[in-house]
Amino acid sequence: MKGPILTIICNFVLISISFAQAILLETESFQDKGGWFIDQQSMDVMGSPYLIAHGLGKPVKDAQTTVNFPEKGTYYVFVRTRNWTAPWSDVEAAGKFEVHINGKALATTFGTQGQAWHWTNGGKIKVRDKQVRVSLHDLTGFNGRCDALYFTKNKLDVPPNDLASLDNLRAQLLGLDKTPKESQYDFVIIGGGMAGTCAAISAARLGVKVALIQNRPVLGGNNSSEVRVHLGARINLEPYPALGNLVNEIGPEQGGNAQPKDYYEDEKKLQAVLNESNITLFLNHHANAVEMEGDKITKVFAENLETGEKLAFAAPLFADCTGDGTIGFLAGAEYMTGRESRATFNEPTAPEKADNLTMGISVQWFSEKTETPSSFPDIKWGLPWDNEKAFAITRGDWDWETGMGKDMIQETEFIRDYGLLVVYSNWSFLKNHYSDKEKFQNERLKWVAYIGGKRESRRLVGDYILSENDLTQQNFLPDGTAPTSWTIDLHYPDEKNRAQFDGEAFRSIAKHIKIYPYPIPFRCLYSKNIRNLMMAGRDISVSHVALGTVRLMRTGGMMGEVLGMAASICKAKAATPRELYQYHFANLEKLMQKGIGNPKLPNKQTYNLGSTLMKEKKNN
Repeated sequence: MKGPILTIICNFVLISISFAQAILLETESFQDKGGWFIDQQSMDVMGSPYLIAHGLGKPVKDAQTTVNFPEKGTYYVFVRTRNWTAPWSDVEAAGKFEVHINGKALATTFGTQGQAWHWTNGGKIKVRDKQVRVSLHDLTGFNGRCDALYFTKNKLDVPPNDLASLDNLRAQLLGLDKTPKESQYDFVIIGGGMAGTCAAISAARLGVKVALIQNRPVLGGNNSSEVRVHLGARINLEPYPALGNLVNEIGPEQGGNAQPKDYYEDEKKLQAVLNESNITLFLNHHANAVEMEGDKITKVFAENLETGEKLAFAAPLFADCTGDGTIGFLAGAEYMTGRESRATFNEPTAPEKADNLTMGISVQWFSEKTETPSSFPDIKWGLPWDNEKAFAITRGDWDWETGMGKDMIQETEFIRDYGLLVVYSNWSFLKNHYSDKEKFQNERLKWVAYIGGKRESRRLVGDYILSENDLTQQNFLPDGTAPTSWTIDLHYPDEKNRAQFDGEAFRSIAKHIKIYPYPIPFRCLYSKNIRNLMMAGRDISVSHVALGTVRLMRTGGMMGEVLGMAASICKAKAATPRELYQYHFANLEKLMQKGIGNPKLPNKQTYNLGSTLMKEKKNN
């Protein structure tokens, strides 16, 4: 037995010595990110946020930082990256970049190999001064990405790539505190889209101490300038016409998808939250763990995207407004994904057999007119294109939709990347090879989303599951709350597009089913088996078919208003959401009748594409 034990001890000593002589540099912590952006969309799958060079075909400004080395000498460099176009092309890589040490490039060009995230050997450097300037130098502007750099004096010390070992490496080398700083609130909301933002403001105005955790630098989710989807559906409807005043108060004046940045008024949403003294806002914090006590969440843990610092949020009540049902999933909440079979809820629109088809992710884009001709790289790594496949347009709307049928959690990066790939492939063809390319001579690609606009993933199960028949047969329930008013709007792959691109569609079609406004039962807004968890937005308790109407953002915002009201009652009555439904629903009705937003503002109901279908039943 001595041999194996001695080997283990020796290996441990070697690892300890190696760590003592190593530096782990996370790119999201760079002091100057230049033109690179933090991308956290897949951090639960690949282990970390990373920097991405989103330059629309023009190299972005260097990301730079200063590193203090423990001692001078020779260091071996490893860079964690991947070739994001490798799943579709072996011609060349799109996202190439260099690593510069004190202004000098390493011999290796990065982002050129490997479909998966991995450590690329960058060679060795001589450190003559303990303070070193490290830069990421983009070469293409086509979404090169870098997670981390590892400097070690031991050339055999290749850093681990599995998530558990990587997490351990980060904890040891970055000095992250394993005992997160804890704070106490009445109500913790995870997700700062319209649903979560409205929930926070609603609760705060009713005297609830709120923590709002958002894993992006802006609020609004799909209605932010990062994704640029308009606020759909209607507000101020019976039976609670005051619901929606808050959505109207903080929402942008203008509507439309894929429009200029200012249309989405990120600052208005942010200022509305900052104006509430009862809200503590945590932007750029990603919630990725929970602590449980039986069927109750006691704490949610979130990580600062830039520093890696972990915080603990304790509260008697939580809301999952993440869209993905992340907190519910971590807590062990029951959930659904994909399409249920027709027999499950007796829904005419559901398929005969259950499957994994979901609505997809949209990567929207648009171009702008220029006074002089504008060029775009003639890319070699794009999809094969020709006149028949080309879309001779200058704006990609909601129907540029990818990933239908894929795993919206595990494959988010792949789905978003395919969205980027098709936008670049189409635009490159229009600019360089299209038969009527002169029409696009004075068009410049102005904006492409790199944060995907997601429609569907997990749906958390509540005490009631809203289904198609409730909506179409007007099966009104006594605990109705925020009304859903959009059509049942379900998206499917465009079959012609799917056939042209080997089964991987990037265009979608929408099929609409008329409904009348329908109040969503409160029992759809809290978890069936996690007793202190509520939810609002697209992760509520509905069938796949019913999701087609409730997923609109004005509707989600009104759900948030209701959640904030419910939180105030739960606090006052020391009640769970289920107990509110059972014993205190009349209190919630009074608050919904009164409303929480500013009723004096003009009603901004623009781009209600389905509103003409939503007339009162009595007028039909």
